[in-house]
Amino acid sequence: MSTPNEKMAAYWNREAGPRWVQLQEKLDESIREIGLAAIEAGSPAEGESVLDVGCGCGATLLELARRVGPGGRVHGLDISEPMLARARERVEAEGHGHVELTRADAQVHALDGTFDLAFSRFGVMFFEDPVAGFGNLRTAVRSGGRLTFVCWREREKNPWMWIGLKAAAEFVELPPPPEDPHAPGPFGLHDAERLARILEEAGWADAELRDLDTTMKVGGGGPLERAVEHAMQMGPMPGALAEVDEATRERVREAIHAALKEHQGPEGVILPAAARIVTARRPD
Repeated sequence: MSTPNEKMAAYWNREAGPRWVQLQEKLDESIREIGLAAIEAGSPAEGESVLDVGCGCGATLLELARRVGPGGRVHGLDISEPMLARARERVEAEGHGHVELTRADAQVHALDGTFDLAFSRFGVMFFEDPVAGFGNLRTAVRSGGRLTFVCWREREKNPWMWIGLKAAAEFVELPPPPEDPHAPGPFGLHDAERLARILEEAGWADAELRDLDTTMKVGGGGPLERAVEHAMQMGPMPGALAEVDEATRERVREAIHAALKEHQGPEGVILPAAARIVTARRPD
């Protein structure tokens, strides 16, 4: 019998999670400023209790823990055990005794209703049933508590994510985008009107959606080769390259190199990125 988000759980434990752990430092640097902007929107205060949904390898956990201080509490949820293991290492290294981690699916995991803030940096786009998922997050916060998250907007406005894939597609077969543009995945919540309806149906009030137009340093910045290696290891690329010969792999590398070189600057390969920061409140 299948369970909600079963495919996503398998993906983040077997495929994506281990890669994210391997690339953690580069990925943290790539999306650090976006994550900080979302945290600022959530306004976590000293002594507050925060739920970090899809906490991944722990970058936002650490920042939230610093902001609420030892008198507060941060609880991280994620479905990926490899990523949670890395988060535990980082939390222990910084000595944050007020941080707790749980491997769980935020769409269905029983939550205690005591949090001041439910927060997520790119962790809520993967719900199989987003109304149920955001409804469950509503049960996590106290009356009058807050929700803040950041998600990606349209795929077309985020070339940092697909420019390498487009270059590689001449030489390898890549999976097509999902037929359903709202399917769980990085761009599952790109539609602002639909997202507002989801939050309303899930019981949240006073939702505000703010577009964030920014840039991404592919691979965290630095030399062009670093960005090329990053593009070779993310998304569907590793699967597409798994069975090809070395000559084909090299042609893919050259194509990605040429595509990214056009965007190389002093700080690395920089491409446009389009996100959305969302805030809402649990009604009194």
